Amino acid sequence: MLHLLGVNLPDRKLVSTALQYFYGIGEPTAMKLCKNLSIPPTIKVAELSEVQVNELTNTLANMTIETDLKRQVREHVMHHRNINNYIGKRHAMSLPVRGQRTRNNAKNAKKLNGRWVQRRGYSVWTQVQQTPLNSFLEKFM
Repeated sequence: MLHLLGVNLPDRKLVSTALQYFYGIGEPTAMKLCKNLSIPPTIKVAELSEVQVNELTNTLANMTIETDLKRQVREHVMHHRNINNYIGKRHAMSLPVRGQRTRNNAKNAKKLNGRWVQRRGYSVWTQVQQTPLNSFLEKFM
């Protein structure tokens, strides 16, 4: 197994398939990387030369993948929640964010949107705590 930037790549897989083991690299990005580094599409990870491995490591080190990308997504979600806009409210309630209907199916959104917030210890909506007087007045106004 080849170990690149904290990810184990299996020897028997094609390079374009093995690159998809990185969080943030899908099939199109993996194909572009192979094309840019002039790696043939039929070569396997075990057949890579040292020079190709070094080029691949340098290219991947300059990309935003794995932990950096996860942190960036989490920061974007928390930013929207802190400025109290519509997207942030939908994330906080674990509802669909991009305009999907919620009358019937919102199961995937509840799983995905709650993932960045509730499982990370941010289950309470980050708002200014209201006093009992303010909440009472809001009911009647």
